[in-house]
Amino acid sequence: MHVDPPQVLFRRIPRAAAFASRVDRASCANSARPRPRSARHARGFTLLEVLIALLVIALALLELMRAAAVQVHSLADLRERTLAGWLAQDVLAETRLGNPLPNPGHSSGQRRFAGRDWRWEVQVQSTAVPSIRRLDVSVASAADPRDPVARLSGFTGSDLAR
Repeated sequence: MHVDPPQVLFRRIPRAAAFASRVDRASCANSARPRPRSARHARGFTLLEVLIALLVIALALLELMRAAAVQVHSLADLRERTLAGWLAQDVLAETRLGNPLPNPGHSSGQRRFAGRDWRWEVQVQSTAVPSIRRLDVSVASAADPRDPVARLSGFTGSDLAR
């Protein structure tokens, strides 16, 4: 059977309030529990409690905004790397199709792709097999050509076309 705490009984049965408070005072006299507040003081929060709660909420919202900004920045980086990767695949395919056995060396160029300007470089290297070449493609933004966004390696040659 569930018994309501004395504070609830005070509101329901006025005569029982005096008896319950005497019993409560007697049982609490030797315990470390603080005495219950009067009904007038227990109705709301203090100004300090409200300000602390608002501070906690403001800090939480600030952290959410920072996390959202980081996610937006990460999405932009991911988009740039994806586009650069597609361009590297395109340059590698064009190099393979243009000359199945290119001479070792270096070539570079610029291309507009997905509404942006890119700079690409292809490094052709010999391998242990004379009829196969290694192709290393790097793609960078035209604004910062020294920092490649994507790199891709592949092989081409007459033995691979068969």
